[in-house]
Amino acid sequence: MNKLSKDLRYTSSHEWVRRDSDHEITIGITDHAQEALGDLVYAEIYPVGKRLDAGDVCAVVESVKAASDVYTPVTGTISAGNPALAESPEIINRDPYGEGWLLKVKTARPVDLSGLLDADGYEHMLADAH
Repeated sequence: MNKLSKDLRYTSSHEWVRRDSDHEITIGITDHAQEALGDLVYAEIYPVGKRLDAGDVCAVVESVKAASDVYTPVTGTISAGNPALAESPEIINRDPYGEGWLLKVKTARPVDLSGLLDADGYEHMLADAH
């Protein structure tokens, strides 16, 4: 069973989202996603200041098996990327919900995560996919 945090929201494309403030979120990939990808060898985070619309690609993670796009669930601007991933992308495999975060997005409007899955909804989605 995948590790999930009840404090996070999840997307159907396997990103997790944490509300940091009314106008900023942190995005990463789920434990399920990092497990499916295998050993990560590279993480490309789009540059700070890049404007994104909800659904846009905001990062790419690569493993020995595959490359996978990471999508933002909100409209905003990238406010930070995880600098540790440039040297050690395997942090995502070790700690996908902590040190393995990918980027932060700042929004003009208060963040609305109501359209995202909670931990139970994400678990059901995973179970239905098998």
